[in-house]
Amino acid sequence: MITGIASGQGRAAALAFAREGATVVGCDLDLDGAAATVATVRALGGAAEDARRVDLADEAAVAAWALEIGTAHGRVDVLYANAAATRFAPLEQISYADWRWNFRHEVDVVFLPVRAVWPLLAAAGRSAVVLVGSTAGVSGSTTNGRLAHTATKGSVVAMTRQLAAEGAPAGIRVNCLSPGMIRTPATEADLLADDHPMRTIAEHVPLGRIGTPEEVAGCAVFLASDEASYVTGANLMVDGGWSAVLPG
Repeated sequence: MITGIASGQGRAAALAFAREGATVVGCDLDLDGAAATVATVRALGGAAEDARRVDLADEAAVAAWALEIGTAHGRVDVLYANAAATRFAPLEQISYADWRWNFRHEVDVVFLPVRAVWPLLAAAGRSAVVLVGSTAGVSGSTTNGRLAHTATKGSVVAMTRQLAAEGAPAGIRVNCLSPGMIRTPATEADLLADDHPMRTIAEHVPLGRIGTPEEVAGCAVFLASDEASYVTGANLMVDGGWSAVLPG
């Protein structure tokens, strides 16, 4: 079960999990993009159900999707809560409406699917949840005003630890991966745009480059796999070493 499969990291994840033999059940507000992802998975010989258009911040819509999945499959082996959207602004400029918008689209969209499918994860006997944090959730930035984004991604990292504690008795492992700068259509239109101060960030990443959606997806597959069977409550940084060093 993967949220936000229309493009970028979500599409890469759908392809990666399908290559490992998973049946991908995905959703996105961009149903055309999600359908294209499903078509690509199938064209490559993978299994994917028709995508659903689900507003993950709508409690009833998420519950209905979970019920549909439960009726069809009886369990969920892996939930990859990938979907999120954000608005950047420093403290002096962010409105209360945008602050609440960020929590709705970066925290609620994680909480509601996890809560809705928790019984289906427990029914699998041994299952995994992978959440998506960010380097923003563990460090501040002098070049990008993003107070709300920092708060929401910090919340996701904290949720990981508590969910790991609550899920362990039911055999549910919960981990988080926190990407740094990843080249996607969204970042190319914003943080990596020619007029943004973050556009030269590759110069400050120890590995000297921007990450790819496929590199994030590979880490998600690992955290969900039996190879990570003794890993829960972890936050894996996927950032080329960016968060591990002082600025240059």
